[in-house]
Amino acid sequence: MAGGLVGLLDDIAALAKLAAASIDDVGAAAGRAGVKTAGVVIDDTAVTPAYVHGLAAERELPIIRRIAIGSIRNKLLFILPAALLLSAVAPKVVEVILMFGGCFLCYEGAHKIIHALRHDDHDHDAPAAQLGPDTEATTIAGAIRTDFILSAEIMVIALKEVITEPLLSRGLILVLVAVGITVAVYGVVALIVKMDDVGLSLAQRPSRRSQRLGRLLVAGMPKILSWLSVIGTAAMLWVGGHILLAGLDELGWAAPYHLVHSLEHTAHGVPAVGGILGWSANTLASAVLGLAVGTIIVAVVAALPLHRLRRAKGATDAGSAG
Repeated sequence: MAGGLVGLLDDIAALAKLAAASIDDVGAAAGRAGVKTAGVVIDDTAVTPAYVHGLAAERELPIIRRIAIGSIRNKLLFILPAALLLSAVAPKVVEVILMFGGCFLCYEGAHKIIHALRHDDHDHDAPAAQLGPDTEATTIAGAIRTDFILSAEIMVIALKEVITEPLLSRGLILVLVAVGITVAVYGVVALIVKMDDVGLSLAQRPSRRSQRLGRLLVAGMPKILSWLSVIGTAAMLWVGGHILLAGLDELGWAAPYHLVHSLEHTAHGVPAVGGILGWSANTLASAVLGLAVGTIIVAVVAALPLHRLRRAKGATDAGSAG
């Protein structure tokens, strides 16, 4: 009897160790998958504060909370089931979808660079929040629609990293990625949005040190947002280009991927700094490819009749408003 109890306890301990190891594996895989989504995450973090620009300060956090709830709903209720179903019945389709996502990232990154080089300050996609307090519901709905595209990219990129895992583990990993990234993105967004208020509060205190810190925060937040946008653009080109390289390799055209891998291997041979140079070579080559593909897509989109009609309508509306 005692021997049987000891054996049972040993079995329970072994199962507990196995479960703990599985949880560790899921957590580690979720971390690796989350890192691959860096470009989209940074861009999401840089873009979202614009949706509360111009609204009353007391409405900023409630709006961000509602957008975050919409984001997690997008990921868990719509994107996750579709991604798991596709990965189970048609894994090659996931690769194709991922490459379309990579092309979209390249397009977005190239479009932002071209927009900046042209010094085109007229933004036809300005958030509705700037039009007044009555547009709050429209603003939230628009932000959630935009988030759906970014969330789909995040989830598919993460899925690609764990597509060989068992279905249950795959689902758990994607849930962790979805929740973790949503909390991280909208937590940082809330911090960024309220930093102006913190700075103003500090600037009104009697302490000169607090005042200096407050003025520094108020003056520094626009620069931080600007740098976030730059980093997000670069990361989109790098991630988009790398997705295309890896996707082409998986679909049978291995030459571009092998060329970049060869450059990376050569750079790794440099003493002391080989690791950094190898990563830099891969990143730079991916970003160059991303910029080239994105620029081509921008040119194609600009030549489409629908795009020209939309641009003409925007000019007409602007003239009528004037």
